[in-house]
Amino acid sequence: MSEETLLEFPCQFPIKAMGTNHKYFENDVVMIVRKHTPNLGEGAVTSKPSRTGKYLAVTVTITATSKAQIDAIYQTLHAHPDVKMVL
Repeated sequence: MSEETLLEFPCQFPIKAMGTNHKYFENDVVMIVRKHTPNLGEGAVTSKPSRTGKYLAVTVTITATSKAQIDAIYQTLHAHPDVKMVL
């Protein structure tokens, strides 16, 4: 069974995780992504707090090598208790 995708690999792919803003959230997201993409480049991570500061959006831009890799990152992020949404 082949997996259909419009992406051509390898490619730059941003993954955004939004969740509760606490001092370890950004690090938790980066550690999860790094398990699947060990060679994150310089400047791969950006973060932005919500207007009230209650939530934090963390974007990690990876060099994706397959749809399976992207799917694994999304599944692992969704399983984290502080992650509210992944885009």
